Order: sequence, then structure tokens, then C-alpha cells
Amino acid sequence: LRGAIMPLDFSLWCDFIQKDFLEKEFVSLVDSGAIQGATSNPSIFAQSLKTSAYAAAIQALKGAKPKAIYEHLAIADIKRAAEILKPLWDKDKSKGFVSIEIDPFLSENAAKSIDEGIRLYNAIAMPNVMIKVPATPAGYEVMNALTQRGINVNATLIFTPNQAKECAIALKEGIQTSHIQAVISVFVSRFDRAVDTHLEQHLQAKMGIMNAMDCYGEIEHFKVDSIRTLFASTGVKSGDLPPSYYIDSLILPRSVNTAPLEAIRAYENSTNKAQKSLISAQERNAFWAEVSKAGINYQNLSQKLLDEGLIAFQKSFEDM
Repeated sequence: LRGAIMPLDFSLWCDFIQKDFLEKEFVSLVDSGAIQGATSNPSIFAQSLKTSAYAAAIQALKGAKPKAIYEHLAIADIKRAAEILKPLWDKDKSKGFVSIEIDPFLSENAAKSIDEGIRLYNAIAMPNVMIKVPATPAGYEVMNALTQRGINVNATLIFTPNQAKECAIALKEGIQTSHIQAVISVFVSRFDRAVDTHLEQHLQAKMGIMNAMDCYGEIEHFKVDSIRTLFASTGVKSGDLPPSYYIDSLILPRSVNTAPLEAIRAYENSTNKAQKSLISAQERNAFWAEVSKAGINYQNLSQKLLDEGLIAFQKSFEDM
């Protein structure tokens, strides 16, 4: 891109895992350099396991407990993704990761979450795997404990700068060696989907970006090389926005963006790949003042989105 400042240490990850996809398009995306990692969550696996690609494996496991069947299939997929990504990790320990989430029904039970995180990590037995932990009060304890044990962590369901700060504190205290990596996953587009119909046009499709930059600033304040911001929930639901909108708007140094396939393909064809500047605190504060005047209560909204995120993952897990 002529005249543009290219992104410094920006990585694009794929927010999708599915058995057949891993052996085809996923390999191509990794080999071409389009993506440098992958993420999963219970909702993604719930959709993937409905496809015919898993029918024979599920039938072969008939009689086992549902969670055991899910884990058998999910562990196989995550391990395969980790194998494909490992050459990237071998060259650069900040890249080539794939994430798997602990049982969301354990999100308030630190001891059981720690045990499950260790068990999943050992079962997959790949160094470039991250265990996803929700950013709840119990989750901060889990993040700290897992990183202390040499397990990479993806802190997830972050909606506020305070959550981002608490994650950074827990992870910084837990990480004992630079080989252990962590990302703090800030959810972006859910803010805009929740409020845009209540805001004037000049404020629409901005809350997610502004909030993400507030969270990014909190995380970068800690200056820990092995902890980075990951922008998640970056798919576009509105037809008025380009599919890669939430990638294009958040190309920041030392950041990761995990995006659905449609957004990744659009980004590959985008001419808007220049590094972005962090919107000033003054401009962000002015934006929040306007949002408040419009009758939006940020604290209530962010708590609602966190609660909905936890419930959605639990429902997907239950449905499986």
C-alpha cells in the first residue's frame, strides 16, 4: 500500500474451527500468510459438530457421555490446528496459537476450571495451544494459576477496560517466562449491535471501536511483551459496513484480530491495511459523553453483554 505505515506486529487469526476446513482452506490461509493463528469457542463447535464431517466419529463414540464425545472431537480438531500452525510458533513464539475454551459452566468455580484447563492442555499436548478463560472474578484466579503452570492463556469475554486491567494484572503475576504467551480478548461488535438503533447516525458503528481502544490502552500500559490485546467478535452484521470494518479499524501495534472467514477474505482484498493511530483520550471521552447524553448507561450495557456472552456459551455447550 503506497505511502502507508504498515502494521507493527499485527496478527490476524481465524475465528473458526471445523474438521474439513482444517485440511483445506485453513492450510492455504496459513501457508499464504493470511492468518497466524486460530480461535474457537463453544458456539463455533456447536455449529461445526452438526455437519456431516463428524457423523461417523460421533456414531463410533455412541454410548459415551456427551461431554466426553465433544471433548474427543474438539481435542482432535484443536490438536490438528496446532500441528498446522506450529511452524509459525517455531519461528516466533507470539504466533501460531489456537485456543480451546474450558467448560463455560465452570466459569464461577476456580478450582474446577484450573483442573479442566490443565487436563485439556495436557490432552492436546501441543505447546502452541491457549486455554480460554472467561474474565470473571474466578477467571482471574484461573488465568494466574494456569500461566504459573506454564500454560498459555486466552482471557475472553472482555467488555470493559477494568476487566482488561484485571486480566493484565493476573496474567503478569502468573507468567514466569517469556515462552508463555497470553492474549486478552476484547469483544467489539456486540456493543454496536446493541446500541446503534438508539444512537444518532454520527455515533453509530463507533462504540465497539472506542471501547476496544480504551481496553487496548489499559493492556499496553502494563508493557508486558508476552501479553497482547486480541480483538474478538469482529464480524459485521450490518450490510451498511464493509465485512472487514472491525479489522480495518483496529490495526494497532502488538495486537491480534480474530475474525470470521468472510471478514478475513474481505481484509485480504482490502486496500485499508495501514496501521491505525490510537484515538486520543480526549476524543474518546467526548464520544462517551455524547453516548451518555443519548441515554446509554455504559456500566449496565457492558454487564448485560458479559452476562449474555456467558449464557450464550453455556447454552451452546448444553445444546452439544
